[in-house]
Amino acid sequence: MIGWVKQLNAAFGASFLWLICLIYFTQGFRSFVWTAVSYQLKDGLKLSPSASQFVSSVAFFPWSIKPLYGIISDCIPIKGRRRIPYLVIATVLSLVPWVLLGLNANLRSSSWHLMIVLTVQNLGSAMADVVVDAMIAEAVRLERASFAGDLQSMSWLAMALGGICGSMLGGLAFANLQIDTIFLLFSILPAIQLLSCGLVEEKSAGSKMLPEFSNSRSSHMVNGNSSVLDEDNFLAKKSNIRTSRRKKSQKKNKKEAVVPSNSRIHEKSKFLALQWFHSLKAAAYSLCQAFRQPIILRPMTWFFLAHVTVPNLSTVMFYYQAEFLNLEASFLGTARVVAWLGLMLGTFIYNKYFKTMKLRKILLSAHIGLSFLSLLDIVLVSRMNIAFGISDKIMVLFGSALPDAVNQLKFMPFLILSGQLCPPGIEGTLFALFMSINNLGSTLGSFMGAGLASILNISSGSFDNLGLGIAIQVLCTFIPIAFLFLIPKEATGISA
Repeated sequence: MIGWVKQLNAAFGASFLWLICLIYFTQGFRSFVWTAVSYQLKDGLKLSPSASQFVSSVAFFPWSIKPLYGIISDCIPIKGRRRIPYLVIATVLSLVPWVLLGLNANLRSSSWHLMIVLTVQNLGSAMADVVVDAMIAEAVRLERASFAGDLQSMSWLAMALGGICGSMLGGLAFANLQIDTIFLLFSILPAIQLLSCGLVEEKSAGSKMLPEFSNSRSSHMVNGNSSVLDEDNFLAKKSNIRTSRRKKSQKKNKKEAVVPSNSRIHEKSKFLALQWFHSLKAAAYSLCQAFRQPIILRPMTWFFLAHVTVPNLSTVMFYYQAEFLNLEASFLGTARVVAWLGLMLGTFIYNKYFKTMKLRKILLSAHIGLSFLSLLDIVLVSRMNIAFGISDKIMVLFGSALPDAVNQLKFMPFLILSGQLCPPGIEGTLFALFMSINNLGSTLGSFMGAGLASILNISSGSFDNLGLGIAIQVLCTFIPIAFLFLIPKEATGISA
């Protein structure tokens, strides 16, 4: 393990590895503070399960538009740099909301204010996620391609470690600290991340555009060093025209000494803005053209439907566990640790036994498995477990770990297929689009769950219809199976 880290350190540099690991650890450690957010929505604001889930779904919407951040950072450099400046902006957006929530009680006491602040925070986190993915992709492509898998593995380990630590400490912190203290404590991590951004040097990209868009047929696009030369030639011609005009007219000599300089700056800014516009246009066009291909559109449609058609009742179950079962926050945090371990178990099982199977068969098995595991929630809600002498805590632990493991079996094919479907040149941005589709589907599934809870009148202290809601969820789990024809027939976990 130590030798592996030393090799990565030699390949990419200590400051780069530190920043990457810190960002991914922070992403996983977010469970520390979101435990407090969940209880603030439930106990502080007295929101119903459906209203709480609505607020959370809106707050997480920025994760559904990740390609937008990627396109902007790719096409519009800040002072010649595309990564570190945007990472600084993202980190500030991640940091400031927690500080404000920690210092201003009024923001925490209003559901609308809290929702807006949390949305801004997720905007920063999602943007940082896109930027760091791009940094890894560039580092691997330009420096050490042979370390691609190792760098991704280290990133995953850092996020998993952050998730486990955040889940373990989140419940304990909520039970022993004030909520404002929790927000301020968590803000330390993005503050360290902000300072760490200054440790990594990024080469100036100038006005060059990304290679993936340099092959565009747009006659307005320029690329590489030629863009600088073209700009100079363009400005030189303008300058020559003005010089010839000055020779013809001897009036206003003093003004003409100033005007060309100001005009040159104006024309240069106008030229740069035009270049950015065509770069953004080419990027959007490339994405649309790639996504319209049936080989890409059909499977992504299935993964989207797999989320939208199944209502998410996770927030309702949280209310039930905290209020009806009276499970303490520290235990629910431990349950999330078990869920993280379930994710890791699902990854291991997939790599060991499932990756050679057809994707249709994997996804079919995953949805059937999820439908049966959802029955554990019905057993818990109906209190049948007590009749068999099984404690509520055991049921909750298994209900957290096993479904997450099966969900990972479904998510791994999504990752594999997404990587295989990305055409050369726009891998990073198109993969971000795939992830956004997955996130948008999850968000809409949460809205569906909130709507179902509202229709069934499931509220805080009233869980009589929760069993019916879970039964509907189980039935909906079979709907995506009917659309498995959208997945390529011969695709497996190794080749598509």
